[in-house]
Amino acid sequence: MIVSSETLFWLEWAAAGFGVMNIALLIFRSHWNYLFGLVMVALYFFVFWEQALFAEAVLQVFFFAAQGWGWWLWLRVGGGDNKVEVRWLDWRSRWVWLVAMAAISVNLSWLMEKYTTASAPWIDTPIAVFSVGAQILLAFRRIENWVLWVVIDVVSIWLYIMRDLEPTAGLYGGFLVMSLFGLKEWTEAARKTPEAERFA
Repeated sequence: MIVSSETLFWLEWAAAGFGVMNIALLIFRSHWNYLFGLVMVALYFFVFWEQALFAEAVLQVFFFAAQGWGWWLWLRVGGGDNKVEVRWLDWRSRWVWLVAMAAISVNLSWLMEKYTTASAPWIDTPIAVFSVGAQILLAFRRIENWVLWVVIDVVSIWLYIMRDLEPTAGLYGGFLVMSLFGLKEWTEAARKTPEAERFA
């Protein structure tokens, strides 16, 4: 262990706090969510690495880059002072995303089990892969990101309880509630968009 258990405890709680602010601002489509997200994922990198959840630790590196990229995209579409517009994927795109994420999950899980000491590769890795997909859909302001986050949150809560990461499990319980609320808010926002622009 690189850091003490006490330091890890406080890092986890700090990350959880920044995570709550990140999601709260995200629900209301504020670009400032990304500032809190950057700090959250930086802290969680160390937390997950210390717990031998390597796929999730590496995922935080992706998330850090994705947070900056998403912030830039949201500001480009007028998210500086106003709430960004959101829309749904079409059905074909949904199936492409789902099949691609499932295939990548299976292959990477096998590699993680065979070549690393990851503690839960068949759970940890799909969480990471689907989180990448959800984060990309989030950056492009597609409502399906919330559906993915709901599923990810449910599985993550179970995993973190098994790994004795109770504050993080609690955070993801909060994330689950907020994801459901975010899905509701974004769905209602999409209804205000002209019908021809609701799907892409």
